[in-house]
Amino acid sequence: MTEQTAVPGTVRTGRLDLVPLAVAHAGEMAEVLADPALHAFTGGAPLSPSELRARYERLAAGSPDPSVAWHNWVVRLRAEERLTGTVQATVTDGGRAAEVAWVVGTAWQGRGIAREAAGGLVALLASRGVRTVVAHVHPDHEASAAVARAAGLAPTDRTEDGEVRWELRVASPDALPYGLGV
Repeated sequence: MTEQTAVPGTVRTGRLDLVPLAVAHAGEMAEVLADPALHAFTGGAPLSPSELRARYERLAAGSPDPSVAWHNWVVRLRAEERLTGTVQATVTDGGRAAEVAWVVGTAWQGRGIAREAAGGLVALLASRGVRTVVAHVHPDHEASAAVARAAGLAPTDRTEDGEVRWELRVASPDALPYGLGV
């Protein structure tokens, strides 16, 4: 993203809409993220609707560091007209690097939603000039590792805070794995 302050709009993939996160999503997302099992690899506990609203207010306000851009989306499964999770990208290095993350509510796991959402996010980032995409995955979180791999990332030998660093170096958006286009 050559202009880090540019906020991408809705991203459409085959089955999903990645909709820019808004404070108004907090109520529905509190339900989506309510399962304590979602925190097995990341720690913490589910946030209440009011706690999530406060978090979304902070995220929507943007990074306090002008050299860092926060981009957050909720994941809407069009067929069910339902929010199912989130994806996010923290863009740095003048728009050339991004750290990404994803989460899909327990009720929607195992349906390829995280794979499709993360792939759409990586494709968007590459199309906007990001050349290095990074994710951190707990070494025992096989499902998240599969999502990272499907999005074109590969594990490195580096760990940070107990998580494996995964990377994708993008030569051009055309070099992305088949099917990652938005």
